[in-house]
Amino acid sequence: MHDVLILGGYGNFGKRIAAGLARHGVPIIIAGRDANKAEELAARLRTQGGVATSAAFDVEKELESRLLALKPGVVVNTCGPFQGKNYAVAEACIRQKVHYIDLADGRDFVIGITRLDEVAKAAEVSVISGASTVPGLSSAVVERYRGEFSSIDALVYGISPGAKAERGLATTQGILTYVGKPLKAMAGDAHPRYGWGDLYRQEYPGLGQRWMANCDIPDLDLFPARYGIGTIRFSAGMESGLLHLGIFALSLLVRLGLPLDLPRHAAFLLRASRWFDRFGGDAGGMHVIIRGTGVDGSRRERRWFIMARNGDGPQIPCVPAIVLASRLAGGAGPAPGAYPCLGLVSLEDYLRELAPYAMETVEK
Repeated sequence: MHDVLILGGYGNFGKRIAAGLARHGVPIIIAGRDANKAEELAARLRTQGGVATSAAFDVEKELESRLLALKPGVVVNTCGPFQGKNYAVAEACIRQKVHYIDLADGRDFVIGITRLDEVAKAAEVSVISGASTVPGLSSAVVERYRGEFSSIDALVYGISPGAKAERGLATTQGILTYVGKPLKAMAGDAHPRYGWGDLYRQEYPGLGQRWMANCDIPDLDLFPARYGIGTIRFSAGMESGLLHLGIFALSLLVRLGLPLDLPRHAAFLLRASRWFDRFGGDAGGMHVIIRGTGVDGSRRERRWFIMARNGDGPQIPCVPAIVLASRLAGGAGPAPGAYPCLGLVSLEDYLRELAPYAMETVEK
């Protein structure tokens, strides 16, 4: 069993991936710039029976030398936001013949990972981008139900976390990069789309209605090509309607041309958003609505929901990295090459990994 090096290993997602891998007996190395935080998490996992060590270094300056010294078999990169980033970390892993997985949700970043396909195959390593809720879980749901359809006309889906669920700075920065900005058009668009635009309300079983708004994700390019879907609409929402509409107001100011650099103020906006936590709960949800023609020629719709309670929502994005890193560390992972995390983790595998947490699924 090879070691898995987790970059950003004590962060919002990194610490959950570390705990998941340790639970499966995978040896892990917790890496970050703060030696005390890295070792604190490693020590806690060791007390729980995990095999964990720590390392402190600057990923942008020292990664390649640390790969040589630590000799991991797999690297999991949680150091977002990935919007606008290059592939330096993945390229260093390829040169050292180390498998690479990231949790990117940046549309261009995930789509562009295929440019490393030839060198990854030559090095006999797997380079997987987007091992997160989208397109990891979203493609798993479509794969689960696509056999019921002769064609899929529309896919409407989204995520609404609970107000008290832990959220990280990188995720906030990633969303703010496109709030109010025009999104790249895709097949089936009847009008221009803008980040955090096209508001609507979505009903979640047991949670009630949540506001939703446009987000930019890799699926918008990946799904039409793989599944032949006519139109795709992905949205995200905040449990607090006031907070959600506040971000919408900022998006309108951006659309009007005001010189607002929202990502620059991500830390402040994240702190400010936490003031609203007292008005919400710890439950969030994801919905996936598939519409099209059934195999019998009739109109068909399939609705799938997952609701996370007790603040367990942030476990959901971590599952693909846990499943794929475990496989690669054991020598049984996906084929060499560089590609998005599309259809690589089944819905059954996903739900099995989430079994210890407060999750409920509903299908209609």
